Amino acid sequence: MKKIFLLTLTLFSLHLAAQKTVEEVQSKKLNGTRQIMISLPSSYEKEPDRKFPLLFLLDGEYLFDAFSGALSYANYWDDLPQVIIVGISQNANGERFIDSQFNPETGVPEEGGAKFYDFIVTELLPALEKKYRIAPFKVIAGHDTTAGFLNFFLYKDDPLFNAYISLSPELAPEMETRVADRLSFFQQPIFYYQATADGDLKKMSKRIQDLDQNIKAKPNPKLNYRFDDFKNASHYSLVLNAVPNALYQIFGAYQPISTTEFQDKIAVLPSGYVDYLKNKYTIIEKSLGIKMPIRINDFKAIEAAILKNKAFPEFQDLSDLAKKNYPKTMLSDYETGMFYEHTLEYKKAAKAYMNAFAKNEIGDLTKDMMLEKADEMKSK
Repeated sequence: MKKIFLLTLTLFSLHLAAQKTVEEVQSKKLNGTRQIMISLPSSYEKEPDRKFPLLFLLDGEYLFDAFSGALSYANYWDDLPQVIIVGISQNANGERFIDSQFNPETGVPEEGGAKFYDFIVTELLPALEKKYRIAPFKVIAGHDTTAGFLNFFLYKDDPLFNAYISLSPELAPEMETRVADRLSFFQQPIFYYQATADGDLKKMSKRIQDLDQNIKAKPNPKLNYRFDDFKNASHYSLVLNAVPNALYQIFGAYQPISTTEFQDKIAVLPSGYVDYLKNKYTIIEKSLGIKMPIRINDFKAIEAAILKNKAFPEFQDLSDLAKKNYPKTMLSDYETGMFYEHTLEYKKAAKAYMNAFAKNEIGDLTKDMMLEKADEMKSK
C-alpha cells in the first residue's frame, strides 16, 4: 500500500537495500501528489558514516531501470560508485509536458514548468538531503521533453546539479546558444552529456547538433563534455546506448587503476608514484564528493610501479599512506619491509615483516606470507 506524506515533515520509509521502492509525495507547489521511486545503495546501512552521490531521474517510470541496471552491473566490478537513485514518475495525465512548460518567447519555465522547477528546488531535494546521506555531487538525467527541461538548472550561476545527462533533448527557444554560453561560464567543475542518433526525431536532431557545435566552439577547462551520435539507433533505443557512456564519462575518475592507466600514465612517470595515487583519490573526493579508502589493488599497482622503476624510497611514503587508510592491518608494515628488503637492510626488513605478522590480514597479504618473508630476510 502506498503512503502519503508531507515533504516538510518526513520523507519515505524504506527498506535500506538496493531495491526500488515506490512512494507518493505531497507537494504544495504542485497542489497534489507525485509518485517517487527511490533506491538506496546496498552498503547504505552497513556504512552509516558514508555519503553517496545522487542520481536524479526525470521520466523515472522508464529511465529508472535503465540507469539502475547499468549501475548495478558496474557496482559489481567496482567500476562505478554506489549512488542514491531517485526517479520522478511523469507519465500520468501528460505530466511530463505540463512539468516542462516554458514561455515560447522568453524560453524560460512558466505555469506547470515553473511549479515543477520550484517543487524540485524548494521541496523535494531539500527533503531528500535532510533524510538521506547525500554527497555534494548530484546528477540529473532526462529524455526528450524532460532532457530539455533539465537545462533550466544551468541558467543559475550556482547550479543545483553538478552533472547533466540530456538524452535527445527537445530544446526550448535559444537553448542551443544559452546552454553553450552557460557551460563556458562556470568556474567549478561541471559535467555535461548529450546524445542523439541517426534515427532520432528530425525536429530535435538539428538543434542538438547545433548545441554540440556551440559547446565545442566555447571550450572551458572546467567542463567535462561528451556528445554521442549513435548509428542505427532510434529516438528510444539511443537511451540504452547512452546510459553507460554517460555514467562512465561522469564517474570515470572513480574507476580503479586499470592496466591501461598503469601502463600509459603511471609506469612511465620518472617518480611521484605515491603522489599520483594520492591525487587520484583527492580528485574522486573533490569532483565526485566521494570520500573512500584507497583500494588495495591500487596500492598493489603503485607497488608494482615502484619495483619496475626501482624507486624504492617511495615504499616509505606508501607505508605512511597505508597506515592512514588501513591502520589495523599489516599493509603499512609490509610496505616498510619492502623498502628495507630492496635497499638491502635485511634485518630491518625481517623485523618489519614480523611486525606485519601481528596485524590483521588484508588483500593477498597473509600471516603465512609474512613469516615466509621474515625467514627469507633472516637467511640473507
